[in-house]
Amino acid sequence: MKPITGKTLKAFGYQEGKILGLALDIIHKNFSGVKATEIKQLFQKVKNYPESFLDDPVLADLAKLIIADKLPPKNTAIALTKTIRPYVTFGEDYIEEGAKIQMETAMQLPVTAAGALMPDAHQGYGLPIGGVLATHNAIIPYGVGVDIGCRMALSIFDIPEKYYFGKDSFYKRELLAYTRFGAGNHYKPHERTDHEVLENPAFELDFLKKLQGKAASQLGTSGGGNHFVEFGIVEFETRDEELNIDKGRYVALLTHSGSRGFGATIAGHYTKLAKEVCKLPQEAANLAYLDLDSTLGQEYWIAMNLAGDYASACHEVIHRKLIKAIGAKVLAKVENHHNFAWKEIWNGEEVIVHRKGATPAGKGVMGIIPGSMTAPGFLVRGKGAISSINSASHGAGRLMSRTKAIQSISRSDMKAILKDHGVTLIGAGLDEAPMAYKDIHQVMAAQTELVEIVAKFEPKMVRMADDGSRED
Repeated sequence: MKPITGKTLKAFGYQEGKILGLALDIIHKNFSGVKATEIKQLFQKVKNYPESFLDDPVLADLAKLIIADKLPPKNTAIALTKTIRPYVTFGEDYIEEGAKIQMETAMQLPVTAAGALMPDAHQGYGLPIGGVLATHNAIIPYGVGVDIGCRMALSIFDIPEKYYFGKDSFYKRELLAYTRFGAGNHYKPHERTDHEVLENPAFELDFLKKLQGKAASQLGTSGGGNHFVEFGIVEFETRDEELNIDKGRYVALLTHSGSRGFGATIAGHYTKLAKEVCKLPQEAANLAYLDLDSTLGQEYWIAMNLAGDYASACHEVIHRKLIKAIGAKVLAKVENHHNFAWKEIWNGEEVIVHRKGATPAGKGVMGIIPGSMTAPGFLVRGKGAISSINSASHGAGRLMSRTKAIQSISRSDMKAILKDHGVTLIGAGLDEAPMAYKDIHQVMAAQTELVEIVAKFEPKMVRMADDGSRED
């Protein structure tokens, strides 16, 4: 087997110095016997999405170095409160200590009003994934996250379940034809889709104007990591009056992705600026915030909302293309997003609610909570629980770190579980194997007071970022 060299990692953007040296050292000490293709795939993901590896016992230090390389020095001009404000945790038995420690730090910010931790929570960067934080007139770029406005979108078709089976080659052909995945993937000028989001007046801001070309080229594409486009079956056990859908099993399209390189660039830019004007203690530095009454705060708010609209447009383009390709009629479409901040009324006052990897679940609000590529997802309706700040989980959450997954799960294991569940997979690495995720049924059981289940979605054909992996 050909060894992984510095030259290989440089091709993924690793630079000479401490980061490259640490990466090679980690590979030498921890990945003996692992196929070179799997190692390449994993370390490309670490470089492109370091925030996803902060809870990985082997790769966390490398991820921190990659992120820190882009950020200014830390300072201690603003003090945290001496006491930790109380917050509510759902599914506490399934949540790692690191996520709880991060949430406790967030509850000590002088601008914090309230907080909650969802049952799929795990350690992130700044605010934990699955963390909900309400603040007084302040916005935290890393409380929103890097993939601004990441969302789920579900289109339910007028196609009964029986008309899906036996047509795998048809659905696979259209899925391959109309979706593109991964960091940097884009459309050439003659392939691009026009959309009104690209004419948004917010693009007149100098910083955003520079990103308009990138946004245009990646419109209608999907990210790497756990982002996906999949066909599956939605089951309604009873008629739903609000959606006007009868009891039955229907073919559906489910997508998960965000604001691509456009949103990531906004996140990095305004996090850097926030750290310069809001100098917190080291343990809270990544929770640097911007006053919404300030020019910077208003700029970020505009940029964040534009990134959210852009993420929605990406889903709209994908759904429109695939709906036309398969000749379907849409009975209902549901969309919800996370990695965002909203102005909401809580306890009688306006607050800024950050949901980093958490789904809005206000009274009657529809949402989708996915499981894994073989586990069901759920179409839900929010109950408006005050204790969770009108929020719920955004998925199952990881059970294994990405390193542990590729070290302990073989491709044959992954193929076997896919076969058992009748799922066709295109792309994806071992770090996204179904076994690497928590039991979605446990997660849902921990939030019965937050949402009611309306329907169940069963994945049947899943496409994820290729990242050098094979089609299985």
